[in-house]
Amino acid sequence: MKMCSLHRARGSVLVIFLLLHSATSFYLPGLAPVSFCEPGQAGKENEVPDCKSTIEVFVNRLDSVESVLPYEYTAFDFCAIDSEKRPSENLGQVLFGERIEPSPYKFEFKKKVDCKPVCTKSYNTNKPEDKAHLDFLKKGMLLNYQHHWIVDNMPVTWCYDVEDGQKFCNPGFPIGCYVTEAGRPKDACVVNSDFKDKDTFYVFNHVDITIHYHVVENEAAGARLVAAKMEPKSYKHTKVEAPDCTGGPMYLNNKFSGELKIGYTYSVQFVEDKHIRWASRWDYILESMPHTNIQWFSIMNSLVIVLFLSGMVAMIMLRTLHKDIARYNQVDQGDLIKVPSTQGKSISYVSLSKAI
Repeated sequence: MKMCSLHRARGSVLVIFLLLHSATSFYLPGLAPVSFCEPGQAGKENEVPDCKSTIEVFVNRLDSVESVLPYEYTAFDFCAIDSEKRPSENLGQVLFGERIEPSPYKFEFKKKVDCKPVCTKSYNTNKPEDKAHLDFLKKGMLLNYQHHWIVDNMPVTWCYDVEDGQKFCNPGFPIGCYVTEAGRPKDACVVNSDFKDKDTFYVFNHVDITIHYHVVENEAAGARLVAAKMEPKSYKHTKVEAPDCTGGPMYLNNKFSGELKIGYTYSVQFVEDKHIRWASRWDYILESMPHTNIQWFSIMNSLVIVLFLSGMVAMIMLRTLHKDIARYNQVDQGDLIKVPSTQGKSISYVSLSKAI
């Protein structure tokens, strides 16, 4: 019987080793590499058997270092689609309160696109609803709210030069910027000398996207995306239906009244990168200069809540322990009152017996 069990155990171990030896892939939720190929190549003989040709852009909630309130993507009346369902979020995204939604920004792999229109938003300040949308958009630009886009489970970054020749890659980009009444450009308005009109908002209604990919050699896996970078720009399209992205900036004076049209566009190009592999595609973001702005109000708010709750728990525990200790002290004092009298009688009885 023991020999039979031993043979079975050896057979099970052998099967496990054979399965491990034959395995050539892995899967972890949200971490499995996705292969991309040009349209029409998927499923063809001698081509990539299983790959995607459409690259989807997902959008996350917008936040700001100057405000503790995040907003969903649709709160600012940007281009959106309602026909598709939200993608499933992992545990980390749920705990961090992320709100990932599909977007109308979609491209074909390795297909270059220049100034493609996405949608046009029309406003009339004489209508209360339109005026509310514009006021909310201006408030978001004043507080420097940031977009957060996602491509192939990695953030779309905005990389720009900072002090000492270093490059900072921010996993977000602003919705716009503001030039004060004194003519001082705030936040992202410093990147363009055309942003100079006083008391004026500039909307970043165009994005230049560059997607870097790495071709996997000696494997039928196609290409994998290793970086997605963008640069926000502002264009006042003369022809909203057929934009050319050559006009001046899309500005909005703080005292503007009347009708306004904002056309949203994008351009995309693909660049092959032979040095960055899929497993190390986050390195350029992690090695970038860390963000120095700290949300002190949010930190202090969290600390006050933690201290308040800790104080409440401590008071409840102290009151409970105080009652228990008082009860035990009463019981012990009662025992001490009875015990000496009994012991005294016993001692006296013993002493008296010895004396007799």
